[in-house]
Amino acid sequence: MQINIANNSGFYLARYDTMIKVFIVEDERPIAELIRLSLPRQEYSCTMVYDGIEACDMLKDHRFDLILLDVMLPGADGFEIMDYIRPSGTPVIFITARRDLNDRVRGLELGADDYITKPFLPGELIARIKANLRRSRVQESHIN
Repeated sequence: MQINIANNSGFYLARYDTMIKVFIVEDERPIAELIRLSLPRQEYSCTMVYDGIEACDMLKDHRFDLILLDVMLPGADGFEIMDYIRPSGTPVIFITARRDLNDRVRGLELGADDYITKPFLPGELIARIKANLRRSRVQESHIN
């Protein structure tokens, strides 16, 4: 999220320290780029990786506000990566070509907050991201 702050000369400076950090784990680079371009740059800061092993390495050292996770990835699949994510409590939306009911149920039972199948419309993805972030913030406010 962008915060405007007036400086001494009356100009507004943009501050981005409250941006929402989104981790995109998608092996198809055009889809990862489409997702990144769909998210307003003023509100979202995106980190992208293209395989499961790299995702696990990033999750060891970095915190994110939301994770967009493909299921079919080289190295480690999205279902396996959920073991790394679950302890953090970070909301996860699976974005995958796997449409089978068993896959959707498995993803949700492993701890994903949502499951969207490809192809998807960017507007629907953004709406799901916002809904999951709202729910995450409500849960945090009840914990604190």
